Amino acid sequence: MINSSYERFALVYDQLMQDIPYDQYVNWVKTYAPQEQYPKLLDIGCGTGTLSLLFHQQDYNVSGIDLSEDMLAVAYERLQAHGASIPLFTMSMDELEGFSDLDVVTIPIDSINYVPQVDAVIETLKRIHGALREGGQLFFDVHSLFKMDHIFMESPFTYDDGDITYLWYTEPGEFEHSVYHQMTFFLKEESGLFERFDEEHFQRTFPADMYVQWLKEIGFTQVEVTADWTDEPPTEESERIFIRAIK
Repeated sequence: MINSSYERFALVYDQLMQDIPYDQYVNWVKTYAPQEQYPKLLDIGCGTGTLSLLFHQQDYNVSGIDLSEDMLAVAYERLQAHGASIPLFTMSMDELEGFSDLDVVTIPIDSINYVPQVDAVIETLKRIHGALREGGQLFFDVHSLFKMDHIFMESPFTYDDGDITYLWYTEPGEFEHSVYHQMTFFLKEESGLFERFDEEHFQRTFPADMYVQWLKEIGFTQVEVTADWTDEPPTEESERIFIRAIK
């Protein structure tokens, strides 16, 4: 379950995610699941709707779920501004229900790392398997062990563009390969003054071969693992692991 409501964080999320190559994510899905053959797509952890909109613009029949109503409110405004009608639902990924015969499911940008309990991760994958049609595909990415255990531990991280400033501290969580993110934001208002708000997030990841084992035990027949926006397999210092599985 996601540990933060993202209340004010939703307002600045898009600016902080500008470096994410969303187009590459779309291309990854399109390469293996072209819209003509795989039109029905569910975007899990859709957040503010950036990726959902891109899939919609590629003619996928998109729906989205997220646990945060605040993030979905931002997504709704974005979709409305682009004339895109995409059903959005407030739902936890490990309680996924009401979907069937899906062609594609995505869990983008380490969203599944916000599910810290093993049972909940497995339940998420089971429910997705049940919602996919035979031959349907799951695409998701996770933080690597190296990123969780080493790169995140190099905090504090800072950001300042004149309108948004943040201080981001991390510390190891109680589970192996887990981390607490403690962020303090200063958001510039029209008056020129800055409003402060704080966020705490918790993430946990698992070895890539563990995700593969779970997927195969659930019934996915083909599982492919790559890293860092490439077609190459992970190395010891890969930061983001990409997993594609076919039902």
